[in-house]
Amino acid sequence: MVGGPIESVKQSSAVLARRGHHVEIVSLDAPSDPSVRQSPVTVHALGPGCGSYGYTPRFTRWIKDRHADYDAVIVHGLWQYSSFGVWRALRKTTTPYFVFPHGMLDPWFNRTYPLKHIKKLLYWPWAEYRVLRDAAAVFFTSEEERRLARESFSLYQCNEVVVNYGTAAPDVDLETARHDFLKKFSQLHGKRLLLFLGRLHEKKGCELLLEAFATVRNSSRDDSRSLHLVMAGPCFDDAYLRRLKRLAATLTSNDDETPVTFTGMLTGNLKWGAFSAADAFILPSHQENFGIAIAEALACGTPVLISNKVNIWREIDAERAGYVESDDLVGTTRLIERWVRTPAERRNEIRNNASQCFAGRFEINRAVDSLLSILRESCGAA
Repeated sequence: MVGGPIESVKQSSAVLARRGHHVEIVSLDAPSDPSVRQSPVTVHALGPGCGSYGYTPRFTRWIKDRHADYDAVIVHGLWQYSSFGVWRALRKTTTPYFVFPHGMLDPWFNRTYPLKHIKKLLYWPWAEYRVLRDAAAVFFTSEEERRLARESFSLYQCNEVVVNYGTAAPDVDLETARHDFLKKFSQLHGKRLLLFLGRLHEKKGCELLLEAFATVRNSSRDDSRSLHLVMAGPCFDDAYLRRLKRLAATLTSNDDETPVTFTGMLTGNLKWGAFSAADAFILPSHQENFGIAIAEALACGTPVLISNKVNIWREIDAERAGYVESDDLVGTTRLIERWVRTPAERRNEIRNNASQCFAGRFEINRAVDSLLSILRESCGAA
């Protein structure tokens, strides 16, 4: 139970519970998983299942035995047994279920991982196709996600609905959080910080970001010399992390002090402090369905610099809450250059736009309102 979608599930569940709704989470995690104990609502951890797919027959049995106790079931994600297991349990019942694909139907995965795509093609007709076809609705978090989903598989049929999606505003004092962050990473005092916060993975454009950052910072412009890149987040591939750090050292070898800091995973005050201390948040991802970290940055009034492969890029662009460019070296370099060249007065305007964008589009209560509205319309739930 980790990652952006799971964090949003926990936050929306907490909001629903505060409003008087009864919410429970059923997962394929092991009961001993620490994240299970950190949920704001009851979690029934029925795993671990077999392999990465997570097959376990008791998951389906549990739902089949108890489905009448619930007005609706919401499935988060595809390509694991949780989605097909729900379909097997509910297909001959009157209990409706809904599906959040969370970007897992994006054709980028098919192009990037062709062998996995072949496996999915074999699996699709008898499993996930039926999961989506029989769902009361399939929830997409942006028009872009909905559009891209239609391009992944030729056999595709579902009731598409675009819903609001988001996260909670920080529940900490941002001034204190910023102080805590800069105290821990004292070398960042007085720097203009570009913040990458998320899983360190090739999909996120990490190497691209390091190369573009070096290009801009090593230019002749004096106003780029104060830039410092913060790479915050976990990496589950030690070899990839070593490659990123070697690249950072190579690209910045002319400096006495390397202008790239790898912080590891940040949580709580330190995470919010990083957002608050940052001049801008940057994510040149090659594929991103929503990006909870983007919404968190906006919640702190931090402008976002993103690629046009982030599915909410149109919303960011419309609200003028940051800049959008292509997910290549030219585009990522331009992202940073545009921000460096933005006058201080305009940067302040973009910060205000960022806060308003979050409040109007991505604040968790708006997301819950949107979800409840559709549930009421679809099945009379809530």
